[in-house]
Amino acid sequence: MARVYPFRALRYNPSRVRLEDVVTQPYDKITPGMQQGYYDRSPYNLVRIILGLPGLFDNAENNVYTRAAADLAAWRANGVLALENEPAVFAYAQRYAVPNAAGATGATGVVQERRGFIALGELYDYAQKVVFRHEQTLDKPKSDRMNLLRATRTHCEQIYMLYSDPSHSTEKLLFPGGSVPDIEVADDYGVQHLLWKVSDTNTINMLCAAMADKKLIIADGHHRYETALAYRAEREQAGLPEHRAHTRQRMQGQLPRPEFPEAAAMMTFVNMDSEGIAILPTHRSVFALKDFAPDAFLKQAELFFTVRRLEATNSARETGSSQMLSQLASAAIGGPSFLAAMKTGNYLLTIKAAVAEAALASLPPRQRKLDVAVLHTLVLEKLLGLTPESIRQQANVHYWRDASEALSEVASGTADVAFLLNPVTLDQLREVAFAGEIMPQKSTDFYPKLLSGLTLYALD
Repeated sequence: MARVYPFRALRYNPSRVRLEDVVTQPYDKITPGMQQGYYDRSPYNLVRIILGLPGLFDNAENNVYTRAAADLAAWRANGVLALENEPAVFAYAQRYAVPNAAGATGATGVVQERRGFIALGELYDYAQKVVFRHEQTLDKPKSDRMNLLRATRTHCEQIYMLYSDPSHSTEKLLFPGGSVPDIEVADDYGVQHLLWKVSDTNTINMLCAAMADKKLIIADGHHRYETALAYRAEREQAGLPEHRAHTRQRMQGQLPRPEFPEAAAMMTFVNMDSEGIAILPTHRSVFALKDFAPDAFLKQAELFFTVRRLEATNSARETGSSQMLSQLASAAIGGPSFLAAMKTGNYLLTIKAAVAEAALASLPPRQRKLDVAVLHTLVLEKLLGLTPESIRQQANVHYWRDASEALSEVASGTADVAFLLNPVTLDQLREVAFAGEIMPQKSTDFYPKLLSGLTLYALD
């Protein structure tokens, strides 16, 4: 069963800061330019906690993690961050213009609203089959997040969880209609984020009961989830904190809470049976390949793929990438396909049905239909010789939401080849996750991202 809990959120004090000046995109979506922009926007911007700038003379006593902890403590002491007086959950809606295939915001002209709620979620080992992952994780982000969590003892960002509720019972509880949000703020991409605080005891208890039979899929935040699991285990092994099983009991007029603070993490729960969920592809650029030769690569690729050179596209990178991705989407009906962009030209690769079964024997059958799984198995590993470990270490691969940025790495000579992909569908993700399978890292890009800084969960 999935246990969810209200919590006393740590929140920015609107009398001290403008929310627009302090909220950010999730840490892994913050570019160096965005990072500096957030720093310039406010001395209290959350980027100083979740992705601080390194110093020239950083050491064990003074570094991005120790400064994050010091800043967080100072902001709490001076009232920039304040702890809510009562436990609550937060109804959370995001209104956004749907990006096109190349990642251009609003290019489709379609506006959607995604609804969910922010609460604490119990941490479960994957073997318990309550929480399901859908993609591999990378080592560096987990090490970084663990260092930050140890230093700050605060969950500063949400983990994005999907659950299934065809009756929409939770949305009916939390979004009765007509109410004015407590917070409305726009992010860097023009997405409107709306938040309603819900502290009514009966509503919270009904919400917790409605979620009790749910299974959860991690949409975004695999690294944060696994870090939270590891930190919980680390604290338990150290003999801390004391287990207080009685706190799980609901007595008259009381609300449920986790057994101990580290047993839960801050999450946003979204019903996958509702409208408003958009998944974008994550494109790849591959660099620092030894003796890479485009012609030799294409000849090898023809063992497994039908290779077709694309006609030259519009010189504008964004327009060109949109045209290429449109061709890719059309080709997908023939089987897993992706685009390989090199300085010598752009090529459409579509798996040959005659060789697919034997070539992809190492993949579970349902993943043989996924562009990203075929790319990693046959191209990155078999043809280019990258090991799963080197991919986890990000030694040769960069990941991009914007196709034009992947292409620009090839044009500048930074990368040897870029691969543009079709997105994984929600149905495909659901099937893979509930089967206990794992796709390659960065297989999905849920849009829009949850805004960081709306609520924080302090363990102390």
